[in-house]
Amino acid sequence: MNFITPAFAQGAAPGGDVLTSLVIPMMLMIAIFYFLIIRPQQQRAKQHREMMDKVRRGDTVVTSGGFVGKVLKVSDQSDEIEVELSEQMRVRVVKSTLIDVRSKGEPVKEQA
Repeated sequence: MNFITPAFAQGAAPGGDVLTSLVIPMMLMIAIFYFLIIRPQQQRAKQHREMMDKVRRGDTVVTSGGFVGKVLKVSDQSDEIEVELSEQMRVRVVKSTLIDVRSKGEPVKEQA
């Protein structure tokens, strides 16, 4: 008795389905990963760098530690700024640790 028919015994040609079964889905996953994760992160990093470059004297800033203060001194040669937290307390802060830069007259943002 022969249980295998000639149509099933021939099978597919080797190597032809590898492209469609592995490479194309992998390329789609990489493209989706790029547009959903990598590209938005690069845009946020670019916006943060621009915000740090535009810090000027008199701006109100928020640090990553949660401190809110007024910028007293900004130096182009250094990546540090001098921030006044209160009338008696002045600290030097590295620009990259700033989370938000608010202008002089900008109101505090409320979070929902």
